[in-house]
Amino acid sequence: MPAKCEICGKTSILGNSIKRRGKAKYLGGVGRKITGITRRRFNVNLQRLRVELPNGTKTRMRVCTQCLKAGKITKRMKRVIPQPVAQS
Repeated sequence: MPAKCEICGKTSILGNSIKRRGKAKYLGGVGRKITGITRRRFNVNLQRLRVELPNGTKTRMRVCTQCLKAGKITKRMKRVIPQPVAQS
């Protein structure tokens, strides 16, 4: 199963990891030099949680945190057990 958000389709992307040496100019050095560039992956922040779909069904989905914060899904509420009322 690929690391992909089931709401927006967001997946991991590729980028670079840059290694530098030296001291920055504003700190009194001669500047930072790049000594190596390697490829790396930026993984999407997925959360596996229980979701209630608009048609009423409840299922587990892998959702990115941006969709979760934006309110694109509704988390399934836990079943509430009624508490006995005290007779007085």
